[in-house]
Amino acid sequence: MNLISLFQKVDIAEKIKEAPDSGYQIGVVIGSFIPFLVLGGIALWMYNRAKKRDKDGN
Repeated sequence: MNLISLFQKVDIAEKIKEAPDSGYQIGVVIGSFIPFLVLGGIALWMYNRAKKRDKDGN
C-alpha cells in the first residue's frame, strides 16, 4: 500500500486553489520539491562514490 501511494498523481494547482491559508500553500510547494531533492542527493552520492572508486583504481 505504501508503494501505491508513491505513484499517485497529485494536482498541486488544485490543492493550492483550495488551500485554507498561505502557510498551507507554502507547505504544498515545499512538499512537491522534496522528492526531487532526495533523488538529487542520491544521484550526487552515487556519483561521488563512483568517482572515488575510479580514483582508487578498483
